[in-house]
Amino acid sequence: MATKFSTKTASLFFLVLCLTVILFFSLLCFSADPDPLQDFCVADLNSTIRTNGYPCKPESQVTSNDFFFSGLMTGASTENPFGAGLKFGDVTAFPAQGLTVSRIDIIPGGIIPLHVHPRASEANFILTGKVYFGLVTTTDVLYSKVMKAKELFIVPRGLVHFAVNVEQRNAIVLAILNSQLPGFSTLPLNLFASTPTIPNYILAKNFRVDDKVIAIIKSKFAPNGSLPITTWEDI
Repeated sequence: MATKFSTKTASLFFLVLCLTVILFFSLLCFSADPDPLQDFCVADLNSTIRTNGYPCKPESQVTSNDFFFSGLMTGASTENPFGAGLKFGDVTAFPAQGLTVSRIDIIPGGIIPLHVHPRASEANFILTGKVYFGLVTTTDVLYSKVMKAKELFIVPRGLVHFAVNVEQRNAIVLAILNSQLPGFSTLPLNLFASTPTIPNYILAKNFRVDDKVIAIIKSKFAPNGSLPITTWEDI
């Protein structure tokens, strides 16, 4: 009898443990930033304290202006090899929000390079133009489509994605991400313009090419061979 009770107890324990683990990971999949415990949190960008993002301003210091943002009325420069200008509307530019809204301007033939957002899912709304969007899963499957104005494209958190303007006029995309600091990891810059640089032989092994090919690619990202690359405009 005691053995039966012990077996049942152990089975129940493992069932509860499994359900708890599943629930925990399910919540991680559907959430980005932690849920707020007050009506709003206007980030205090001047604070030296960092817990998991920026602390909130005291409510007594919050004004109406904290909830309005006009920074996306004009686009960022597209004078770079990618032919795209990115204007961020994350917490550092718009401290009142718990998400990121950015504007991307792309010239004809310009691209949003291969990149990932490690901390957020993304919705891309085409304001003007025609854009070829694509994302690649962890099983190396490409999902892609040419999108036109007023259409929406969703990118799940952490997946590699890209976009190309396939029309003979400028395109404007509004990107909304469910994190105030989603992260923007541009793969070409990660691989070929990191500081310090990834050794050529490692990249050569990964891409199955000669070291000289890697050296040529790296030279395209840092022509003088010394300056670190931090933004598209630095290229």
